[in-house]
Amino acid sequence: MSLRIATYNIHKGLHRSLFDWLVGQNGFRKQVRIHQLAAQLQPLKLDLLFLQEVQGRHDRHALRYPEWPERGIGQHDVLAQALQMHAVYGKNADYLHGDHGNACLSRWPSAMWRNHRLSDHALEQRGMLHTILEVDKRSVHCFVVHLGLLAASRQRQVAALIAEVERSVPSNAPLLIAGDFNDWRNLLSATLRTAIGVTDVYDDAMNRPWDDLNQAMRRHLHLPPLERVARTFPSALPWLRLDRIYQRGFRVQRVQVMAGHQWARLSDHALLLAELAWPGE
Repeated sequence: MSLRIATYNIHKGLHRSLFDWLVGQNGFRKQVRIHQLAAQLQPLKLDLLFLQEVQGRHDRHALRYPEWPERGIGQHDVLAQALQMHAVYGKNADYLHGDHGNACLSRWPSAMWRNHRLSDHALEQRGMLHTILEVDKRSVHCFVVHLGLLAASRQRQVAALIAEVERSVPSNAPLLIAGDFNDWRNLLSATLRTAIGVTDVYDDAMNRPWDDLNQAMRRHLHLPPLERVARTFPSALPWLRLDRIYQRGFRVQRVQVMAGHQWARLSDHALLLAELAWPGE
């Protein structure tokens, strides 16, 4: 069985496109992108989608933008209906006129889910959403995460993520952790690999014949493992390595960063796509 998964920070479904401004479309104003985003995702035929910066409710935008989803319908609901998927939503931030957070969309209903707040100061609202899916009679544990902008915050948040995985996920269970890590210096991959045995799908897909020797030499020199991660930000010309998919218990078949002007019109982040299979298949 092949599993098509993706992680995507959708910028609350509201984005100002430089490309639209350059070609004279709508000036440089923010535009509602959630419906265009749904149409762009449909051809990908995803089985599992990890989403960040999802607007569950925003009463002011509902009054301002005619294209905004009807009151009571979150952006995760719009995407789930368009993609014919099940949705679970976890709030990271509540305010008087709305809320936003992470969401997990999948072909299978969630057997269990729980949201965890990871905010460690008042200026940023971060969280992780844990859901369990039954896929091919196997329980797959999925975590959607959005980490902070400060390195110290990310270290504390990853420590909380590791503690939750160790507490709630059996050591032999398939595990997927995906989202916006804001880890542009790639300081967290080695920590996650060592603590809970996950690897970055991009690093797995880029494996080359001489990598084993390279890694052995790094161990001999007491250096951390070399971890390659995809460039996903900004979507118009990806340079920073912000978005990740970590896996345990799968075989990585293919990884692709969905960038270019069509995607840059939708969000400031590029979508990261991976195709996985069970080991031995």
